[in-house]
Amino acid sequence: MDLRYEAFCFADPLFYDEQQEIGARVDDFAQALPAPAAGWVTADRGVWRVLHPAGRELPAQGWKIHVSAGLDNARRVLVQVHEYCVEHRISYKHLRSVLTLLARNSKYAPRDGSAKLVTIYPVDDNELERVLEDLSARLEGEHGAYILSDLRYGDGPLYVRYGGFAEQWVEHDGNRVLAIRKPDGRLVPDKREPTFSVPDWVKIPACLRSSVAARKAGDPAQFPYRVTSSLHFSNGGGVYLADPKAGGDQVVLKEARPYAGLDKARIDAVERLRREHEVLDRLADVPGVPRALERFTVWEHHYLAMEYMPGNSLGNWLARNYPLTRRGTTEEDLAEYARRALDVVARVEETVQAIHARGLVFGDLHPLNILIDEDSRISLIDFEMAFDVESGDRPALGAPGFRAPADRTGFEIDEHAVAALRLWLFLPLSQLTELAPAKLRGIADFVERRFALPRGYADAAVAVLAPRAVPAEPAPVHTELDQEKPDWPLVRKQIAEAILASATPERRDRLFPGDIEQFRVGGACFGVGAAGVLHALDVIGAGRFPEHERWLIDSVRREPPTRPGFYDGSYGIAYVLENFGHHDEATKLLASSARLVEQTTDHALEGGLAGIGLTMLHFATARQDNEFGRQALTTAVRLAEALETAAPPGNFARAGLLSGWSGPALLFVRLFERTGEPAWLSFADQALCRDLEECVESDDGSLQVRDGAARTLPYVGIGGSGILLVAEQLARHRPDAEACKSLPGLRESCRGEFVIHPGLLFGRCGLAVALGMDPDPTEPIRAAIDLHLARLAWYAVPFKGGLAFPGNQLLRLSMDVKTGSAGILLALAALLDGKEVLPFLGGTPSPQTSGR
Repeated sequence: MDLRYEAFCFADPLFYDEQQEIGARVDDFAQALPAPAAGWVTADRGVWRVLHPAGRELPAQGWKIHVSAGLDNARRVLVQVHEYCVEHRISYKHLRSVLTLLARNSKYAPRDGSAKLVTIYPVDDNELERVLEDLSARLEGEHGAYILSDLRYGDGPLYVRYGGFAEQWVEHDGNRVLAIRKPDGRLVPDKREPTFSVPDWVKIPACLRSSVAARKAGDPAQFPYRVTSSLHFSNGGGVYLADPKAGGDQVVLKEARPYAGLDKARIDAVERLRREHEVLDRLADVPGVPRALERFTVWEHHYLAMEYMPGNSLGNWLARNYPLTRRGTTEEDLAEYARRALDVVARVEETVQAIHARGLVFGDLHPLNILIDEDSRISLIDFEMAFDVESGDRPALGAPGFRAPADRTGFEIDEHAVAALRLWLFLPLSQLTELAPAKLRGIADFVERRFALPRGYADAAVAVLAPRAVPAEPAPVHTELDQEKPDWPLVRKQIAEAILASATPERRDRLFPGDIEQFRVGGACFGVGAAGVLHALDVIGAGRFPEHERWLIDSVRREPPTRPGFYDGSYGIAYVLENFGHHDEATKLLASSARLVEQTTDHALEGGLAGIGLTMLHFATARQDNEFGRQALTTAVRLAEALETAAPPGNFARAGLLSGWSGPALLFVRLFERTGEPAWLSFADQALCRDLEECVESDDGSLQVRDGAARTLPYVGIGGSGILLVAEQLARHRPDAEACKSLPGLRESCRGEFVIHPGLLFGRCGLAVALGMDPDPTEPIRAAIDLHLARLAWYAVPFKGGLAFPGNQLLRLSMDVKTGSAGILLALAALLDGKEVLPFLGGTPSPQTSGR
């Protein structure tokens, strides 16, 4: 469960989006601001409105001032700042609406950007001091959440941080990040972390010395616990394991920040912590509920110390025990798992009933709030949404797929979550029923049939989960994918129609809705943006769309990519423009990215040298231009040198097509095919073996990429099937290569019956395509491909006469290549027609017939 996605679900019920007003701006802050006089330049940039005095130059970096505010005083604070900055001709930007402020200060919004209503750009230290003094007086008594990344000035809502004013970029740990320039001219990352820090060459201005002293004045001795580890962070605060300094058992400490971590009822973390303490006191001595030990405040943060409950989350338990992720599962395996899962449900129900007996509603039951220990004992944690049943309250936060609809009250809220859990334990797709309620019956039927559960088990869950409006149960929506033998050309036509129907050419930030990464890397790129979607439509024969190609060109002209990568930047866009005949635009884009390429050291295909080199090789062939070939060769040499000194595997996975050394291996294979030099195959073998070092053999004999202590990954983007795709390419030329010995185990990792996402790079379709690369597939391999295709019916959602698919986390639909419908189109074209699934990978050697 990636909690970042919740913050992008506020704006639209179908697609991930930033919270911003499009069309009628009823909550636009600008309505409360007097218009500046002539001589000001204003611009809307995403969620921000920028105001700048014409002709006034800003430095590229310096001390910036952030102003925090709560929802109740944001307009008042903004008016004061606006009037001051206009009067003194000082550049600043502000969030455009109170809804945006709520979204950015919500519980699961990124902590490094939280609480910032305004950013002010002083031109020098003298102006910094003057603005801080003046605004401190103007804003006396105003409140706002603490901005974790900044240094607080005085006791009010003013904060400062040294950082970039203009956009500058540098590569860091395989990613392109915003940068600032050192005195020697080198660019280094502009640290944007939830802690205050100052670059070592920057001198603290005199006006901030008292603020630094105040920050250091906190006495650690006042804190009564010694924190040993962190368990979880949210925008509202952290959760920690700690030992009492006075002695005693280990405890869990829950932290709450004032005015931060807002829920939909606009209640902050401190108020929720207070309520949780009251609830735990009422539940004292209930088995499976932690005891509240004490609540206290240190500095401005509030804490609740609670009894430590042993065990792992039920989500982790499912990941380790769920039988359908393994190949070769027997009926005995399913029966044993069903027995254990039903026991878990019974124990959870027993604990929930004990809570109800005290007159309380838990309010936030979901797998991460349920702990199970080695003896299968159940505990519940995180009672901040709990409430008295007589109060008529409702939880303002909740986990997708488990939170109750608005027509449930009191104990029914928990009963809804328990019913969802009864299905989730056997098919963990509960989030999908919130996006598409008509999927409920199909999920329930599969659960009861596949696990041979008691007759009526599914009906009982559906009776609780189904909407109460007439008809009580949403009518199942059957799509072409539900047919025993789907008409695959029709399916692809319907997917293309849904993609085109989702287009928003009137927007400047994106053309097609996709993953939340759009709002970090831009809506034009290949992976999550317009370039990849238009490429996919062209590959499957859906046609060319001049209006959308014009949008892509205009977007690149308006905001040139700040990354050179194939999937996340300029090279992937240039590849698509070149193939569409926009040669001049492609040339300009490559030329403008030359400096970015020089700075790039990342090896990967997604954003690094592998994708850059493969693009150069493509241009060399397409244009018959040896200069591009020379550049590709130079890039490959850089990669080969980096391979010799590659760092050993870390704790978390990078191996696979997008992030690992499989991307460089693909470039090495393609260079062999172009030059005939066998050394490139040796480099490819070495690169793949480096990725295989990150793999472990699972208990079913499959080979998957290790990610942390307990999780393994089979996916294309990061995972075993991404290694498999490239290893199959190497095997065509050197079947005796060391890496090719792992082909059987990698293929086995793609045969699991259950995959949570449908997409190409991080889901089911990628596994199917990887299996389809087998030049001589066995019957089990063909059966696995057929099963993956058949299971697409689980996810398909009708959209404007077509078919769409949910993206990452299953909370919203996605149309992009990386997570959504465009990637599924490419997978179908590869599997059914033998077309190239992704640039540089070639087609499948044994395609199925599209009419099968």
